[in-house]
Amino acid sequence: MKTKAVRIHGTNDLRLDEFELPEIRDDEILARIVSDSICMSSHKLALQGEKHKRVRHDLTKNPVIIGHEFCGVIEKAGPKWARSFKAGDKFAIQPALNYPDDRGVGTLWAPGYSYEYIGGDATFIIIPKEVMEMNCLLEYKADNFFMGSLAEPVSCIVGAFHAQYHTKGGSYTHDMGIVEGGSTALLAGVGPMGLGAIDYAIHNPRRPSLLVVTDIDDARLNRASRLLTVEEAKKRGVELRYINTKDMADPAAYLKQINGDKLYDDVFVFAPVKPVVEMGDRLLGHDGCLNFFAGPTDTAFSAAFNFYNVHYESHHIVGTSGGNTDDMNESLSMMAKGELNPVFMITHVGGLNAVPQTTIDLDKIPGGKKLIYTHKKLELTAIDDFAEKGKADPFYEKLAEICGRHQGLWNREAEAYLLENAPEI
Repeated sequence: MKTKAVRIHGTNDLRLDEFELPEIRDDEILARIVSDSICMSSHKLALQGEKHKRVRHDLTKNPVIIGHEFCGVIEKAGPKWARSFKAGDKFAIQPALNYPDDRGVGTLWAPGYSYEYIGGDATFIIIPKEVMEMNCLLEYKADNFFMGSLAEPVSCIVGAFHAQYHTKGGSYTHDMGIVEGGSTALLAGVGPMGLGAIDYAIHNPRRPSLLVVTDIDDARLNRASRLLTVEEAKKRGVELRYINTKDMADPAAYLKQINGDKLYDDVFVFAPVKPVVEMGDRLLGHDGCLNFFAGPTDTAFSAAFNFYNVHYESHHIVGTSGGNTDDMNESLSMMAKGELNPVFMITHVGGLNAVPQTTIDLDKIPGGKKLIYTHKKLELTAIDDFAEKGKADPFYEKLAEICGRHQGLWNREAEAYLLENAPEI
């Protein structure tokens, strides 16, 4: 079977290729991808090429399919998995396999980085045995595909919240998770992942009493406050504050002031920017935990951290790169129940043809998640631009009308219309 896929051949060398997939082995699964969400991690992969920690091939000889936030349908299961997975089943994947090497040590190999025949930016893929053996091929039951493509980024957020830890004096036991009823700050927190973190902080069972979200852009802050309202947070027992720190001489002092002159239990940093990291350090209270969520592209990235407070105030720092399967299952479960609605992450929609340049330019394109329908040929287009584009194209006119009835957000009806009417790749 032929597939079309975006593969990385080297640094910033992404190509839309068409090639033949081999016949699946007894322990593999053939699948059709429907949607993939482009992640900043794929942008970093493009920038770094073979230097990326998850790449294991000589990309000039064995290019790999990119994309790891995908959702699709099983076409055929090899005999080993035929009882567990059926043709027609929808699926999502947890790409952080942690598959053990010969020494039993978990590797960094993952779909979208490390494999020739599996990645999200493709029409058809072969799912290798590692995915099933690690229980990372997950059943997906919703009546859409785009939420399945958001499950992986949401799982990264879930994992970050679970990775927070705190201690009690005289004890070496780590109490995992944010401080329930405590104070949490999300710095640079209104990008797509920050929005997901606000949603999760408000709606998961372990919630802070104060949630402060900062950024330096009023438009982003205003959009966040419309989508995730102060009133909704209050219903859940959370005081939510959106703060623009751009023109503040001492933002850390102000954030301390609005917390009753107290420092914070949990601080998340969503931008790999030295002053933001250092502000997070200044905001930590006793036994405070700083989560460096944003992975930098600069391998030498560093920032000052107060080690006096590490010693005497029990400050600590954590970082996570992706979630695990439990985090993914929690994400899928909460979305299925309507407890999380991460659709506000999506700001652009496009086809497989748009993936190479979008991935390379991702850090320069404003907005949130860029959702790709892999069997379609479409320019990457902002949902906010549908109406303007619709003046000359009835396809976008209809999409604008549908999204207009859903608060300007992507939705199941829009997806169904696109899948039915957009040109094939």
